[in-house]
Amino acid sequence: MKGNSKLIDVLNSLLADELTAISQYMVHSEMNASWGYAKLHEQIEKRAIDEMKHAEILIGRILFLEGQPIVSNLKDIKIGSDIPRQLLNDQEAEQGAIAAYNQAIKLAGEVNDFATRDILQQILNDEDKHIDEIEELQDQINQMTLPIFLTTKIE
Repeated sequence: MKGNSKLIDVLNSLLADELTAISQYMVHSEMNASWGYAKLHEQIEKRAIDEMKHAEILIGRILFLEGQPIVSNLKDIKIGSDIPRQLLNDQEAEQGAIAAYNQAIKLAGEVNDFATRDILQQILNDEDKHIDEIEELQDQINQMTLPIFLTTKIE
């Protein structure tokens, strides 16, 4: 099925966001593993895997719409030097993703591609969960202080 070219371009932009998030989350995850924060490592790694699934869904949809997935474009990857900075960078990435998905959902509706709109809505729901998890961690740091928070992330 030949899809709307503007929507395919937007899907490729979302794909770039997802591929960027995968890289950023994997680096943050491995940094936490090397620091001995196994629980935080696992939590961030799970988020990276969610983003991989999103990328897979977007690639499939682009192909279905007879577009060409572009996997060579990445946005700026922002690696945090410590956990609070990592969480801030991840929060900013998720906020950008949420805004982009909302715009893409609107466009999909405008071009009457409601199947794509539904797919994008499902991914947006995951992104909402991700930002909620990140903000939860930030709240825990603020309430417990960073040293106490970190003691809860060691196995």
